[in-house]
Amino acid sequence: MATEAIKSVVPTGSPKLLNVLMVGTGEYTTGFVGGGASGSDKKVGVVGLTLFDLRRRGKVGNLGMVGTNGTKFPAIRQHLDTNIAKVYNNLDCSFDSYPANGVKDPDAYKAAIDGLKRGDAITIFTPDTTHFPIALYAVERGIHVMITKPAVKTLDHHVQLIEAAKKNNVFVYIEHHKRYDPAYADARYKAQKLGDFNYFYSYMSQPKSQLETFKAWAGIDSDISYYLNSHHVDICDSMVTQQGFVPIKVSASAAKGIATSLGCDPATEDTITVMVTWQKGDDPSKIATGVYTASWTAPQKAGVHSNQYFHYMASGGEVRINQAKRGYDVADDSAGQLQWFNPFYMKYAPDEEGNFNGQTGYGYISFEKFVDACNSLNSGAVKLEELDARPLPTLKNTIATTAILHAGRIAIDEAREVKIEVKDGVWKLI
Repeated sequence: MATEAIKSVVPTGSPKLLNVLMVGTGEYTTGFVGGGASGSDKKVGVVGLTLFDLRRRGKVGNLGMVGTNGTKFPAIRQHLDTNIAKVYNNLDCSFDSYPANGVKDPDAYKAAIDGLKRGDAITIFTPDTTHFPIALYAVERGIHVMITKPAVKTLDHHVQLIEAAKKNNVFVYIEHHKRYDPAYADARYKAQKLGDFNYFYSYMSQPKSQLETFKAWAGIDSDISYYLNSHHVDICDSMVTQQGFVPIKVSASAAKGIATSLGCDPATEDTITVMVTWQKGDDPSKIATGVYTASWTAPQKAGVHSNQYFHYMASGGEVRINQAKRGYDVADDSAGQLQWFNPFYMKYAPDEEGNFNGQTGYGYISFEKFVDACNSLNSGAVKLEELDARPLPTLKNTIATTAILHAGRIAIDEAREVKIEVKDGVWKLI
């Protein structure tokens, strides 16, 4: 009975539509954390809201959701009804749920995936260590997969997924939404006209309150570099691989003391900096440096949920982007401070008819790109290799990011520099 689903009261989607199972029921999927709405800027989540709207628009069919604890679903449904359905013109928030109410089952995702048909899809928004087994289980059954970043924690797992996806002709997409931030996307385009890559520095942080949300796995299953540096490592990679640059060695450093004082696991690092040496092809005279810093111990009243900026320098110019304060601030007595919001990621204000109106947000666009690609692949309109040829965050197009993040973790744990070797398309850490 542990894997019995609670079915929605609405009919299942048309067999011609892409049915989607959401794996993970936390902040990013539902906005529901610790018995109520998240205290972050994702109070109604991203995954569920986006897919409910894509269903309204006729792009997906039946929706499901799977977690490990079925006792949460009644409260999640109430949260979605109050904060989404009643806010967005009675938007249909129904979904099939696994496991059954009152049941705890860490393997419930298997029964949920088994209930899909070949060509359907799942989204994975779960702790980093679970990405690989869940994704592989789905891929081997012909199910398309979206994985939140980081894709996986090790280079070996990334390679295994590439091979399995190719064998089963399924699309695996990493949810690197910053690729669709209009400023970042435009910068990537302009960077190609500035000459050879020379230097990249990035910083991304979130307030200490996030450690309450992630306390169950922070420092245990993953670290802040995997969680936040993954954004800018991927952006840098997507900019410079077009010029022929590949990462060749990695070093890293970590700061500690704040997270542990807040009750996190003793292994939890506060801030991690990863330094990468890039080389243009086999030319040792063309060397560039990338420095990527991430922290989840920023001040509680920093005014922004995510500080995020980078500086890119090339032989013929440079680009600077600061996406923390976007010219939009709100003074609210109840907050006790000036706040800067980011409606360009997810815009939660309804339209003039009361419907959800965030389709132009780059968080929403990231999901729509995945859904459109799955539908095109299922219809035979495109082939997997054609999707890899596009600037999409596919498994093939994000392998350098996984290699760098994995090497950074080794560099900290073993206090050494890690080399990255790429020969005949085969990636290896040394």
